[in-house]
Order: sequence, then structure tokens, then C-alpha cells
Amino acid sequence: MPQKPSSRFMFVALAATFFIAMMGTTLPTPLYPIYQQTLGFSELMITVIFAVYAVGVIAALLVTGAWSDQVGRRPLLAVGLVLSAASAACFLWGGSLWPLILGRLLSGFSAGIFTGTATVAVVEMAPPGWRPQATLVATGANMSGLGFGPLLAGVLAEYFTMSLQLCFIVDVVLIALAGVVVALAPETAQRPSKPQLRIRRPNVPPAVLGVFVPAAIAGFAGFAVMGLFTAIAPAFMGQVLGYDNHALTGVVVFAVFVASTVGQMLQGRLPRAARLPTGCLGLIIGMGGVIGAIALQSLMLLVLGGLVAGAGQGAAFRAGMGEISAASPAERRAEVASTFFVVAYVAISIPVVGLGVTARLAGLASAGMLFAAMVAVLALVSAMLLLWRQRRGIGIADAH
Repeated sequence: MPQKPSSRFMFVALAATFFIAMMGTTLPTPLYPIYQQTLGFSELMITVIFAVYAVGVIAALLVTGAWSDQVGRRPLLAVGLVLSAASAACFLWGGSLWPLILGRLLSGFSAGIFTGTATVAVVEMAPPGWRPQATLVATGANMSGLGFGPLLAGVLAEYFTMSLQLCFIVDVVLIALAGVVVALAPETAQRPSKPQLRIRRPNVPPAVLGVFVPAAIAGFAGFAVMGLFTAIAPAFMGQVLGYDNHALTGVVVFAVFVASTVGQMLQGRLPRAARLPTGCLGLIIGMGGVIGAIALQSLMLLVLGGLVAGAGQGAAFRAGMGEISAASPAERRAEVASTFFVVAYVAISIPVVGLGVTARLAGLASAGMLFAAMVAVLALVSAMLLLWRQRRGIGIADAH
């Protein structure tokens, strides 16, 4: 039977809803220098505000990670949108540090709910002819939404009035439209008659650890890079490179996320054994570019380093998820994937706060170079573990 046009529309609309929800989580990125000037807090406090977001994501992943299987996709998506709107309201309220912290925490809750639930909802809504690309569409909506947030906020803050409010007003309007989509969308989950809402603990079967460890190290390094660009890039560009244009900051961060999406798309063209090591190589080269950009005060090197690192992050992330999924027993794939995401979001909290502490003690430039070097070392360790396993002939089949 031919697929109804409404199904195609709902597939695209749900992907757009995913995009909108993730966009809202990165809107504050180019605004941090303005908050610093108006509220007078330090670089360290910016990293703390950013880390609060990661705490919210991790909490939501652990608490609600499997709830959409029990209560349905639509209720969880609706809750995520409500939390996203509440986060925007906190930033519109503004005026002091605590609304920003609360807004970031609520934003983290929203992102944690959407990360798993919206991915599954988009894939399940895909018309038959579009299903082979459905996962990539969902991932693309996630990453491009994260990248578009700084671009939108930066342009609006630089060229329009109400620099700290306008992007969140736009966000609330888009969230309302997304709410209409969720209200009209059909439920795709097969809900049990007696839902069981449990909190999942991070766990990896011992037989999967050999595959999980190098993939998680690479994932940790890659997400630390994304944390670097979304939390500290505005300060680097302003204080180290001398660029205070908020739109330019948004463009740089947007480019890194676009590169991540491209890396995810292209890694499938590589031989399977080369995908994760190639992603790690991209992270190493990209971080070398970031170190050079700080040392030489070069915007071009920062952009090039960010593009290469972003592509490496995307390739390593998707390849790592593929390896972990293939190595995990079918009945525990969701559990292992959730643990992988917890590791990834720890990477955009603790290391970024460490960067803030180091910047306070040794200066932003030294802290940035040290952070980039540590990310490169982690990527190198991951690549060496992978190559060691390959030389010993340990493959995915041996992980079971």
C-alpha cells in the first residue's frame, strides 16, 4: 500500500522537532561574554554553568532512558519540550546567576530526554523507502540543531536589539510549533499494559568491555572537544584571538558541528577496521590545529582545527556506537548505549570545569593548549588500543 503523504510529513516534522529541542540547548554559547560583562562572573563560572547542563543530561539519561518504551514516545517528547520552554523562560528572566544555572539544568533534562526518545521516534516514523537513512536523519537533526543554536543566537545578539532575550523568544515560538507536531504525531511505541518505570544504572557486560573501552575513550575525547567549543570558544576568540563579534563566534561553533555531521556521514565509506582509528586521527590533528591557533593567535587555524576535530569526533562517535552495538547482546544494547552516552556527557562537564580551573590559575591560553593536548593523548590511546586488538586478531565476533 502506498505510504500516505502525512507519514512523510510527520517524519520530517519530528526530525524538525528534534532539531528545535537540541538547538535550544546551545543558544547561550555566544552569549556568555555578554553575561560575563553584565553579571560580572569569571571564566570558571561559565564552565560550571556549562557543566550543570551535562549533569541534567546524565540524570535524564539514567532516569528516563527506557521510559518511552513504557509510556510512549509522545509523552516523553512533550515533557522534553516543556522543560525546554522552561529553560528559555529562565534565560528570559535572567538578571542574576541562578536563573542561568537553573535554565542550563532544565535544558540538560530536556536534551537527555530527547537524545534517546526523539532518535527512536524519528526512526520509527520513517516511511519504508526512507528507513535506511532514518538513523542518519535523526543524528543529523541532533548535531545540526546543536550547531545552529550558537549561529542563531550569535547573529541575533550581534545585529539586533535585546541581545540576551531575542533568541529565546524565537526559541519559545519554535517550541510551541514543535508542541503542535508532537500533539498530532501518532504513537509509535508498543506500550505494555503495566508500565514499569525503572532507573537504569550504567553497566557494560564483561564480554563487551574490550570493544567498549577504546570506543568510550574516543567518545570521551570527542565530546570534550564539543564541550570546549560550546563553553569556551567565545572566551578564546575574544580574549586570546581578539574577535568579539558574536555572530562570528556562532559561525565557528556551527562549523564544528556541521563537520561532525559530515564525519558521521563519511565514515561509512571507510573499511570498518579503519573507521574509529581515522576518527581518532582527526581528533589528534584537529587538536594540533587548536594548539597552533592559540600559540599563533590565528583564527584560521582555530577554524581549520575545529573542522578537522569536529569531523574526527563525528566519525569516532558513529563508528564507536556501531562497534558497541555489534558487540553487545541484543537484549542489552540499549543499556550499553546508554552507558556510552553517560561517558560522553561526563566528557563535557568534568574536563571543561578543569579547563576553567586551569584558566584561573595559569591563564586561558595555557589552559586551552593543555586541554587540547590531553584530548589528543586520549585519542591516541584509543587508536593504539584499537590497533593492538586488530594486530592480535581480536574482532567483534570475539567480544560475545
